[in-house]
Amino acid sequence: MPTWTQSYDPLGHWWLSTFCAALPIIVLFFLLAGLRVRPHLAALAGAATAVLVATIIFHMPVALAGASFVYGVAFGLLKIVWIVVAAVYLYDVSVEAGKFEIMQRSIAGITSDQRLQVLLVAFCFGAFIEGCAGFGSPVAIAGAFMIGLGFRPFHAAALNLIANTAPVAWGAIGVPVHTLAAVCGLPESDLSAMIGRILPLTAVIVPLWLVRAMVGWTETLEVLPAILLTGLSFGITQFLWANFLDSNLVDIAGGLASLVSLVVFLKFWKPRNIWRDGVLVSSSINAAPPHLDSSTAQSGTRLDHRSAPGFYCPPSSGEVAKAWLPFVVLSIFVLLWGLPSVKGMINGRTTPAIERGGWNFPILHNHVLRDVPVVSKPTPEPAKYDFNWLSATGSGCFLAAVASGLILGLRPRRLIRIFGRTVYRMRFAVLAISFMLGLGYTTRYSGLDAVLGLAFTRTGLFYPFFGTFLGWLGVALTGSDTSSNALFGSLQRITSTQLRLDPVLMCAANSAGGVMGKMVDAQSICVATAATDQVGNEGQIFRFVVWHSLALGAIVGLIVLAYAYLFPHAVPHGLNLGH
Repeated sequence: MPTWTQSYDPLGHWWLSTFCAALPIIVLFFLLAGLRVRPHLAALAGAATAVLVATIIFHMPVALAGASFVYGVAFGLLKIVWIVVAAVYLYDVSVEAGKFEIMQRSIAGITSDQRLQVLLVAFCFGAFIEGCAGFGSPVAIAGAFMIGLGFRPFHAAALNLIANTAPVAWGAIGVPVHTLAAVCGLPESDLSAMIGRILPLTAVIVPLWLVRAMVGWTETLEVLPAILLTGLSFGITQFLWANFLDSNLVDIAGGLASLVSLVVFLKFWKPRNIWRDGVLVSSSINAAPPHLDSSTAQSGTRLDHRSAPGFYCPPSSGEVAKAWLPFVVLSIFVLLWGLPSVKGMINGRTTPAIERGGWNFPILHNHVLRDVPVVSKPTPEPAKYDFNWLSATGSGCFLAAVASGLILGLRPRRLIRIFGRTVYRMRFAVLAISFMLGLGYTTRYSGLDAVLGLAFTRTGLFYPFFGTFLGWLGVALTGSDTSSNALFGSLQRITSTQLRLDPVLMCAANSAGGVMGKMVDAQSICVATAATDQVGNEGQIFRFVVWHSLALGAIVGLIVLAYAYLFPHAVPHGLNLGH
């Protein structure tokens, strides 16, 4: 099949071509958030719109447009869907074994305050999982975990989407940074260090933002010491590791540092009142009510020990260890599966073609050319599919769930039945995530994403601010900071050079801004609703998180703007951290 070169202004008016390129996204979010159409149908409609726009307006051959959609679906099934299904399966195994109630009581042994639990689970533990696996796994795992702790499903989904921002740039053992360096041709150590000088500033803000999204200012300030400790321990570790060590373990180290710091701190400090489901209970009583009457919960009244509905009976250390075992096993498997040496060994024995980059995807591979000014010269877009069925992160999660179930005493036949139920209840989420990836890959190979990106380059002096939102847009479209860096990394370098801005700063800004788009991408929202059993509420969750996403993205943009014009000497160059 002959090659096809992308066109970035087929209508001769950039604003009109940009509007047409945005039509698939407009259709998707209008159906999802406006008409509340079920997500798999909204995603399919968006993907169909992308194919029509690509073929009719941008003159992409129909075969290439169809192959792009199929390639995205295939990628989504193995790289995203498999992780989410396996993570929810682990949760279902834990529930079936009767361990979640014990986990809830053990967390209450540290704190029964949901303001602090969201910091422990969504922010600290979620950052650790993001560093290990990425690609939606922290939202799925932490979301299911918070349901077990008694959080309302909507809060569990929305709060995890907000929390899964600051660590995303170094997710999955640093894959986004590795990709960014490969695409833009700049030193990985400089890029990682620059990201590590942007995001730690937001790491202090996100925990505050997270708690404030859940409660009012009075209740937020009541736990301010814990919020500051969480953000500072994470941000300082993130800065030090990214600037003086490497880009692989930034999030793992930051997540562990903040988790350990907060747990130790809570041994010596507790808030004046305990907050659960809108109810403030005096912390002077040793009470942790797992379930409150709904009328009381909605009133938001302050209770004392005479009205407290119940007390936790602390579980034994053996019960606690056994209850937490599935997540310990998961952390071990996910960490091992993320190590390049382990992946290489598994791939060498199960999927040798991965060593050559994978198999060429039929029709599509190297048959689409990206053109100037997105790249410096016409460049073929590869389309390789590495069917790493065993080394995929989802396989590690699945094996962790099976191993945990066997250790907890569940028979193989029972584990099979649990898995069948998990897959059945997630069937619509599987379709939605697959179609979302099909939409994302269609926009990528047709050049619609580049058209949208080029619109941001027309902002001149304010490009550092809007260039940051280019990364935001990339993640919102593709659901991945890695993909956003692959799409726009080269464009950022070319544009920054033309505008006499530091390319290290702007390429790093692409990744740093992208993390704030993570909470609004349709893929992440589908993962969150699937993990918290809220399929059908995607529009409501999107409307809740979109303003948080834009505001936090604007904060990152202002930080980048300050680096560009006020502190240009703070941009790193020539670092050698052993990369």
